[in-house]
Amino acid sequence: MTAYIALLRAVNVGGTGKLPMSDLKALCEAQGFAQVRTYIASGNVVFHTEASAAEIKAALEAALRSYAGKPVGVMVRTGAEMAAVLKANPFADEAPNRTVAIFLDKAPPKELLESVSGCNREKIAPGKREIYVHYGDGMAHSKLKIPAARDGTARNINTIAKLAQWAAQAG
Repeated sequence: MTAYIALLRAVNVGGTGKLPMSDLKALCEAQGFAQVRTYIASGNVVFHTEASAAEIKAALEAALRSYAGKPVGVMVRTGAEMAAVLKANPFADEAPNRTVAIFLDKAPPKELLESVSGCNREKIAPGKREIYVHYGDGMAHSKLKIPAARDGTARNINTIAKLAQWAAQAG
């Protein structure tokens, strides 16, 4: 079985999208996923399955739509892919709590940097299916707008490291 990480979009953010992690765990177990483990209350789950990433995404999005009554985006990565995201971080010398990877379903567009607005002290770099951002003054003060990130979901480097570690340990 392969270790996977599913990242849910817009869960427990600003008081909307409430999904107790116990319910997320049960939902994943109902899909037949094994060794299900959630991390912090923002929609991170590590598990094992024989299913493909596309099958996982489709199954979780359907189950979450049924649960929440609205679409909930899901990004799926294998444990190895999550470790590669961590390793590829172009801002490894910056504070990990101010650096994020925004996970996407496909590669960022070639015009990524040209499409960004509101950039102040942020640093931005494209990844394979991610956009890396270091928020120099922190996210709370940022006016950064990245159109390509609209349907993605961000996790800071500390979270990415923990998820990659869990996926590696469970394997």
